[in-house]
Amino acid sequence: MAAALNGMALCGLRPYGATFFVFSDYLRPSMRLSALMGLPCVYVFTHDSIGVGEDGPTHQPVEQLAAARTIPNLNVLRPGDANEAVQAWRSALARTDGPSALVLTRQNLPTYDRSKFGAAEGAARGGYVLADCDGEPSVILIATGSELSLAVEAFEQLSSEGVAARVVSMPSFELFDEQSEAYRDEVLPPGVTPRVGVEAGVRQGWDKYIGPKGAFVGMNRFGASAPYAKIYEEMGITSARIVDEAKRLLGK
Repeated sequence: MAAALNGMALCGLRPYGATFFVFSDYLRPSMRLSALMGLPCVYVFTHDSIGVGEDGPTHQPVEQLAAARTIPNLNVLRPGDANEAVQAWRSALARTDGPSALVLTRQNLPTYDRSKFGAAEGAARGGYVLADCDGEPSVILIATGSELSLAVEAFEQLSSEGVAARVVSMPSFELFDEQSEAYRDEVLPPGVTPRVGVEAGVRQGWDKYIGPKGAFVGMNRFGASAPYAKIYEEMGITSARIVDEAKRLLGK
């Protein structure tokens, strides 16, 4: 499939192909070639995490996000709601000098009211402030994809307890790294070092955003076979865990 996409792109078409994210292992050689040749193929990957649930650990991507992000010239986009998915698709179609990978969840996600939360157009810049406090935050929660909703729940809990928190949605590391230093510092103020990264994958690649003293709520092992909510609870990827990590970093 991926090789066919490359052929179609070389003929002037704008092709896309779709499969489960764990199967990116099989198409990686052709995806690497599309990145090497600068072909604007779009890879639509679904079932992107341990949320696959009963399909078991063999079908639950754990290290695939980190691996995809290491491919030069491949833009990886993991949107956190329907509005971000629209922006991710637009970003992929606007790109003409290389491939994009849209990494989508299986489970249902909330769609955020953008009159209350940050504008979804920020997703096109890779990372943006989704929810914020008044003034400078004491702690920053950074999340992607389906875990964005957990970060929002944690933000609401922390805010109710008087903790100045910020939620940064980071659908694309690559696009965020392309932004100006001024913009990146606006989203992630260098002076705010208590940070919690949240993603249902391995930590690799996150340290440049959360820093050496930051916390990471994610995976350090393979998943298991169970309903997705049970797996998230078993793996400690919950809003309560995010709140606990934020408080620990703040010495509370």
